[in-house]
Amino acid sequence: MGLNDFWFLLIAVLWTGYFFLEGFDFGVGILTRLLARDRAERRVLINIIGPVWDGNEVWLLTAAGAMFAAFPVWYATFFSGFYLLLVLALLLLIVRVLSFEYRHQRPQESWQRNWELVLFVSSLLLPFLWGAMFANMLHGVPINSDQDYAGSFSDLLNWYALLGGLAFVGLCTLHGAVFTALKTVGDIRVRARALALKAGVLTLLLGAGFLIWLQSERGNGATLATLCVVVVALVGALLMNAKAREGWAFALTGVAIAAIVATIFLALAPDVMPSSLNEEWNLTIDNTASGPYTLKVMTWVAGIMTPLVLLYQGWTYWVFRKRIGTQHIAEVAH
Repeated sequence: MGLNDFWFLLIAVLWTGYFFLEGFDFGVGILTRLLARDRAERRVLINIIGPVWDGNEVWLLTAAGAMFAAFPVWYATFFSGFYLLLVLALLLLIVRVLSFEYRHQRPQESWQRNWELVLFVSSLLLPFLWGAMFANMLHGVPINSDQDYAGSFSDLLNWYALLGGLAFVGLCTLHGAVFTALKTVGDIRVRARALALKAGVLTLLLGAGFLIWLQSERGNGATLATLCVVVVALVGALLMNAKAREGWAFALTGVAIAAIVATIFLALAPDVMPSSLNEEWNLTIDNTASGPYTLKVMTWVAGIMTPLVLLYQGWTYWVFRKRIGTQHIAEVAH
């Protein structure tokens, strides 16, 4: 495996880490409206992701930074072609951060309710935008012979992108519901498992449509194998959820997310962004990569820093591993 292929694989791993960790983060944010019945339960949901949400976003910065350094042409075309979608995603990420930081600054119910609404809306729209962007990247976008995006914003608004966005919202909701059941006690835990079943059925329906479409357009033997893993993992997660085995259910939804990202990158390779205008204008792993020296230096840096990041995040999750419920929430609103 050359350095070009190695960094393509590593970027896939970084996006997997982001979607696995931020996926349940988004899902819990969605559940603040779908599951929580009162202020105390919303505070329980916010508290189970409070210590980890900011660390989860590090994976997004790392994935984007790796794309920029390892495949600058891919990064430039992706971030210019999807500029409006990415700006909207950035704004949603900013207001989502504010919802965590500002919500408890005042005790007024209207103040806290408004910031909780911001958390819900941003958590709902962000996975939809990521799903739509990756669906468009798979479907092919107008890229000209100069490796520039030659389309308009309307080219990104298609049924394939819509289906991809909705399927990812469903998957994040399922992932978040299973995580909530894993991290809570009492009635909210029971209702989270019930909601996970509904979200799982919806995800299977939407995901099946999207993945079958993906396989028919860009599929191969490897993607067919990973699609089977997705289906088995999702069905297994629902079975474990029904048996109140939340740890196994959460692990299996994580496997499903990893298999979906693997499917996307296996379907793309050896391309990174296919052109809908001419196959000869596709952006590939080789024609968008940085030079060998740059990739070699990046490999050394990644080899040193990645274990440190993993150790830090692992320690954080270990410290905040215990379940909580409404009985652990103080009477005074924060």
